[in-house]
Amino acid sequence: MVDTTNQEAPKMSPAEEEELELSHTDKLVGVFSEPGNTFTKMSKFGAKTSDWIIPILVVIVVAILSNIVMMSNPVIKLSIMEKQMAQIEKQFDEAVASGQLTEAQKEEQMEVVRERMDQGMAANMIFTILGIVIFSFISFFVVSGVFYLFAKFLLKGSGVYRDAMSAYGLPMYVVVIQVIVMVIVALVMNKFFASLSVAEFLDADKTTIAGFLLNKLDIFSIWFYSIVSIGFAKMFKSEETGKYFAMIFGIWIGFGLIMFLLAKALPFLQWFGF
Repeated sequence: MVDTTNQEAPKMSPAEEEELELSHTDKLVGVFSEPGNTFTKMSKFGAKTSDWIIPILVVIVVAILSNIVMMSNPVIKLSIMEKQMAQIEKQFDEAVASGQLTEAQKEEQMEVVRERMDQGMAANMIFTILGIVIFSFISFFVVSGVFYLFAKFLLKGSGVYRDAMSAYGLPMYVVVIQVIVMVIVALVMNKFFASLSVAEFLDADKTTIAGFLLNKLDIFSIWFYSIVSIGFAKMFKSEETGKYFAMIFGIWIGFGLIMFLLAKALPFLQWFGF
């Protein structure tokens, strides 16, 4: 009988080790530590559903919990109401200026709105949770599709829609960190934060062009879209990462600017954050 107790298992070469498919945990760590190498390895094995579905579900859960935590703080809850009331009062002021309402009628309606808003906070939370779930998935598929079309037909990339979903979905872990930090900042400052942009800290008027630009100055958003740019370049088999940065950031800022201008013409869009 041959003694095999001292025989070692055959060792794989470095090249063979590199070809091993990454686990989702490896991808999670890699998207922060070395996104370029991570997406390059992912492109060799093809996109997986877990690359985007898990990050999105985590984002949804964290976003829902963050809303519950912030709405449990009476000071933050009041600041949200006051911000909404300020927008409503602006509309009523325009009605007074045009002669549709008197000042007394305006004050009376403002009081009614405030009472209804206070009573409906619990019901609003349910709609907020449903909105987070529905909007997260819809926006993900739409934005992934837009990025895919530009990458495929404008930049002539070789990826498919599934690759675009992975390139846009895996960096969502940055959004998770963003939401957690946002909650911590909100609790420390006793103020509701919709983002961590300069505009949010300065309470800048986002209906102005200066406010729009300051709203784009968000270190987490810039970090997120930078990783998305790298992801698309690697998943679409391109060595020219720069043009993907130009595409992703161009769409992000360009679309935001279009919605900003539309909100100027159609004020009700401001309720959607545009």
